[in-house]
Amino acid sequence: MRAALDLNAVRVYAAVVDEQSFAGASRLLAMPSSNVSRHVAALERRLGTRLLERSTRHLRMTEAGRLLYERAKPLLDTLLATQEELGAVQRELRGPLRMCMPGEAPRLLAPILAEFCSLHPGIELECDTRMTGLEALREDVDLCIVFHRGHQEDSAFITRELATLPSIVVAAPSLLARTGMPRQVRELKSLPCITTLSALKGQPWQFQDAAGEIVKVPVKSRYRVNSGELAVAGARQGIGFAIVAAHPCQEDLATGRLQEVPLDLCPAPLQLLGAYSHRHSVTARVRALLELIQMRLAAAGTPMEHTRSVPRQ
Repeated sequence: MRAALDLNAVRVYAAVVDEQSFAGASRLLAMPSSNVSRHVAALERRLGTRLLERSTRHLRMTEAGRLLYERAKPLLDTLLATQEELGAVQRELRGPLRMCMPGEAPRLLAPILAEFCSLHPGIELECDTRMTGLEALREDVDLCIVFHRGHQEDSAFITRELATLPSIVVAAPSLLARTGMPRQVRELKSLPCITTLSALKGQPWQFQDAAGEIVKVPVKSRYRVNSGELAVAGARQGIGFAIVAAHPCQEDLATGRLQEVPLDLCPAPLQLLGAYSHRHSVTARVRALLELIQMRLAAAGTPMEHTRSVPRQ
């Protein structure tokens, strides 16, 4: 019977890959560099294959090394998260929690963040509304809140859907007087529309057919903005048609400043996502905050979905 792998050696190897150096793994694990090297060498001997190719400037995984890392890393992350979660049961949540969100998210989340910090006085929260998008996770941020519409792109991050916001297409009466009321989504291709910059990356408008499949419609835009609030303001002025979350538009629809545009396909809903990286996994602090956000949004009548891992292609 073959002896089991040394889990600690696998953990040291994963740290070397994560930090891209033996010295970095040494600092991360608070372990002498010589011990890091011995663990990796022992693991290579145990497996009978080379895991890393080393040079003076680069550290690269072999095919065997990549296979071990891809299989072992999720297990190590799960064990770490479980350890933190079990420990949190016995102790108060405390420590730093760095997060970022787009400027409009506080309208939904500000009371929940305040409640979270009130429930856990040991939490040191830093929330930045200037950094947006999943790229912020590369800036030592624990949690990133993002808006998304349609299929998620493949990435190295894990996303957890916090809420689904139904969307509608709206236009000002003055614009409809010039263009007429479109009935088919394909008509939007030749009409003035409002698109977004960073949040949805200016991508084509997305709708859902009867089977729930995404249908993308490229639109023309001379008004590209960075928030739903700016999009609604542009729509009120008759600059273009806008696809926006339904709830914030209710007053404009009630007063007639905007009209809903009934089309043959429904706009894909806007998703509110919490994202964190594979590399750092999810801490007990992040997990607790995400669960509170889901609970409070669900209680307010905003439906929520599930956690999904988005693999790298």
